[in-house]
Amino acid sequence: MTGPVVPPEALDIGEVELEVRPKRIRWVAWVLAVFLFAFFGAGALLVFVESSGFVFRPADQVAMVVLGTILAGCALLFTRPRLRAGPGGVEVRATILTRRVPWSEIVAVSFPDGAQFARLDLPDDEYLPISALQAVDRGHAARGVSALRRLHAQYHRS
Repeated sequence: MTGPVVPPEALDIGEVELEVRPKRIRWVAWVLAVFLFAFFGAGALLVFVESSGFVFRPADQVAMVVLGTILAGCALLFTRPRLRAGPGGVEVRATILTRRVPWSEIVAVSFPDGAQFARLDLPDDEYLPISALQAVDRGHAARGVSALRRLHAQYHRS
């Protein structure tokens, strides 16, 4: 994405007036992470079955636990999305990247029908998805979009 999106360190959003994190995906991510770690941990304990035909060594057990830990950590990346807004603009953190956008560059806050995430509409038909406001969170997402629209109306004009 090119255009008005400012690197996180270049824009100060000021005092945070709104902070929203998704609800459902965080629960799903934690359950999945625990399941993956337990699955690979149990697999590491059960590889010494005599009739399996394979020869497993302690290094294989360690590798299975490490693999389970890595996969669980990857699942936990889905707990990172966050939206923060203040007088200076909006900070949108996705699973990996964080972007900050000043209010002057935000045309509108929208949540199109059938979309998975709300989004910040930017100039030149560009947009920035807000993964913290997800359709599966229903009322929680609707309240977050309403609050963000109020802040947009308050700060976009000034």
